Amino acid sequence: MNPYHLYLVTDDQQDLATLTSVVAQAVAGGVTMVQVREKHGDVRAFIERAQAVKDILRGTGVPLIINDRVDVALAVDADGVHLGQSDMPAALARRLIGEDKLLGLSIENEQQLMEAEFLPLDYLGLSAIFTTPTKTDIKKAWGIDGLARAIAQSSYPIVAIGGINAANLDAVVETGVDGIALVSAICHADSPRDAAAALRQQMAMRETVRD
Repeated sequence: MNPYHLYLVTDDQQDLATLTSVVAQAVAGGVTMVQVREKHGDVRAFIERAQAVKDILRGTGVPLIINDRVDVALAVDADGVHLGQSDMPAALARRLIGEDKLLGLSIENEQQLMEAEFLPLDYLGLSAIFTTPTKTDIKKAWGIDGLARAIAQSSYPIVAIGGINAANLDAVVETGVDGIALVSAICHADSPRDAAAALRQQMAMRETVRD
């Protein structure tokens, strides 16, 4: 199974109880990977949140990815790390986490996309496909055409993130992208389980048409 297919990125504004409820529901609805994001700089809180999510994911086969922090990933023995461009260099992160963990990198422009080919990665997070209120420092909105070009150019699996929702999902899936990463469309849904299930169904229908 493609682990990147429906990739949940958690909302760091949600409290621990909400976070764990969202993750449990989202996995029940069909999410295939979970990235825990914590932007507040409190490492102890980050470890607590990551461990809580790991406990929920135990036995589900859904990988746990830690955003930015290799130390937190090592502390909870997560399945991988997702780096931003200003985080630890990918080669160093790979040495620390080992060969058997997943390593992703956010890509914000064509130069970074080219440079990524020479890095020891497992996948790329192409950001942002569309402008989004959850990310205010967007360098570039790739759009559908930019996403398609990146897929053609890169040898790595690509996960699309940024402003993706049910309204534009079909166009994103039609590019042949390996995965869709979502924050608001699942985390802020009335029922994260129903939202994830509906997104999975919509993706499956569009993939059938594409194939």
